[in-house]
Amino acid sequence: MVRNISCTELSARLNSDQPIALLDVREDWELEICSISQALHVPLSELSSRVGELAPDLPLAIICHHGVRSRHAGRFLEEHGFKEVFNVRGGIDAWALEIERDMSRYD
Repeated sequence: MVRNISCTELSARLNSDQPIALLDVREDWELEICSISQALHVPLSELSSRVGELAPDLPLAIICHHGVRSRHAGRFLEEHGFKEVFNVRGGIDAWALEIERDMSRYD
């Protein structure tokens, strides 16, 4: 089952010695508006063909706009052997509200 991680928890993990990878499954046009520099971008529609780019042995947080696509991606990755998969609760929108308050937001 895909577990949730809050933006605050993710920020702390990204800035700690506890490695966690960040996967952004939004579309290219969404990344043009805002993004997190540490994230690997693989649109959800390309995930099945690019799953080999991800390390199944590392904890992986997945982010989208609000958390729906990232949850779908997490389920897919768990079905493909990923053990520590986290859905970023609230997505990049919550990240902009809670962590990077000067980040652009969109509907």
